[in-house]
Amino acid sequence: MTPRATVSAVIPNWNKARLLERALDDLGRQSYPVELTVVVDNGSTDGSAQAAEGRGARVVRFPRNEGFARAVNRGVAECSSEWVLILNNDVTFGPGWLAELVAGAGEAWFAVGKLVSEADPAVIDGTYDAVSRGGTAWRCGAGRKDGELWSRAGRAAFPPLTAALVRRELFERVGPLDEGFESYLEDVDFGIRCARRGYAGVYVPQAVARHAGSATLGAWHNATVRRISRNQLILIKKHFGGAPLRPIVAAQLLWGITALGHGAGWAWLRGKIDGLRRPCAKADGGWPEIRETVEESESELRRLQAASGFDRYWRLYFALAGTGS
Repeated sequence: MTPRATVSAVIPNWNKARLLERALDDLGRQSYPVELTVVVDNGSTDGSAQAAEGRGARVVRFPRNEGFARAVNRGVAECSSEWVLILNNDVTFGPGWLAELVAGAGEAWFAVGKLVSEADPAVIDGTYDAVSRGGTAWRCGAGRKDGELWSRAGRAAFPPLTAALVRRELFERVGPLDEGFESYLEDVDFGIRCARRGYAGVYVPQAVARHAGSATLGAWHNATVRRISRNQLILIKKHFGGAPLRPIVAAQLLWGITALGHGAGWAWLRGKIDGLRRPCAKADGGWPEIRETVEESESELRRLQAASGFDRYWRLYFALAGTGS
């Protein structure tokens, strides 16, 4: 009889004790056993660490907010299981969720399920990530009505780490999350590094969880926009050396215009300045090594946008970026 694969869970946390307690309670009710739950607390002041310990989690305390990437890396270092479940504190799920994810993962290197909006479970929060030639990403399905389009299992090149099951060995093979990103797009960077080495994952739509979404700061909070804006440039500097400039310029300017429309134009500009100043080690091979993967991902992004109704941002991007060259 084949031994059951072991799973540990890592939850980075910064305040929001109530959400953390829900996630931990759901983990405790899973039909598939969780060997160890590690909560890495980023200097919370609301009793989060004590609440996690009260529910049997191993808690690693940081004195201040060190960012998502460092928290995940520290949590993974605590684990010795075959699989590591990386989980945001604002995700909730039924008792069979992890079992579905493990079964669907098979021989893949990682597996992600379907996330629906906690506010309206008929609406997709996200599935897997797709990356454009402009260095911006889309969490496929975000904001769309759930349906057949989002219920087809298949390959996933880029794993969003909101709720992802990852082989622990993968972190040894491609390296830990890049802590220079702190928070936001560190999972896209990780996915690109996986793609460079040929480590792909799967999308398991029958594993459905609910996500509150941007529960810590908010989607268009100035700090969020500044970090995303900065990290977009870090991602480009690291991986897109030698890539065509037209889609990059189109993607970045359009994202700035979108941020301006949400009252975060100054935060976007500050992020770009930070990104230009921030030193970054360039990945070996640059654009030629990831070109095929990114172009395939952008084609998938375009197909899904066309099938579900274009967002204004992506409609304008595809009009301005031109075809691949």
